[in-house]
Amino acid sequence: MNSRYFFTTESWKKTATGTPIALCSSRPLAELRDERPILLMGGIHGDEPEGVALAEGALSWLRSECDAGRGARLAPWVLIPCLNVDGYEKRRRVNARGVDLNRNYPSSDWSPAADKERYFPGPSPASELEIQGVVGLLLGLRPRLVIHCHSWNPMVICTGAAGLADAERLGRASGYRVVDTVGYPTPGSLSRYGWGDLGIPVICIEEQEGLADLAPVWPRFASGMKEIFLDGSAR
Repeated sequence: MNSRYFFTTESWKKTATGTPIALCSSRPLAELRDERPILLMGGIHGDEPEGVALAEGALSWLRSECDAGRGARLAPWVLIPCLNVDGYEKRRRVNARGVDLNRNYPSSDWSPAADKERYFPGPSPASELEIQGVVGLLLGLRPRLVIHCHSWNPMVICTGAAGLADAERLGRASGYRVVDTVGYPTPGSLSRYGWGDLGIPVICIEEQEGLADLAPVWPRFASGMKEIFLDGSAR
């Protein structure tokens, strides 16, 4: 579906296996370069379906706003429902090459070390096509805010003071605590690269992992997400 405020690119990028990665946005990417859009992503880890459910819920709401002719009131946005499409298909944390995508960003603290195989950061920074695509978005669009959706222990992690007001919106909506760290080192992560190297605030949403029913995931965060996307200061 492409309309005035809703554009879908079914094959924005492809993985190493040739699987297409879909991307949706409020305008064609070339037209968003000076708009500082919100970037939201799900499915960074393939064994975290809760993050995909949250991203898909946000996308469904954005689509409904555009279908109803209210797209103009939304902040500019870019949304990737599932970044790690190969891992998601197999319900594996890592991508098809065995890389933890949230340790593969070219941050200044990237490290080749990994305590466990599931945290393998790849052979080099930004070695993975999925991460190369996201890095291109970060450098080309300079989003005002990045939100990525995961599942583990319920919390909202805000990296960068500029994102705190939005993180608190999500915290109020969900009832989850807002913290400034996940509690352990994450070299090569999106938070480390986005805020530490580029100065872009990053919010990591951690939903409860292992939910038997994914239906409540979007409603839990909906009011906070809507505030973020409808906030005029996000333009």
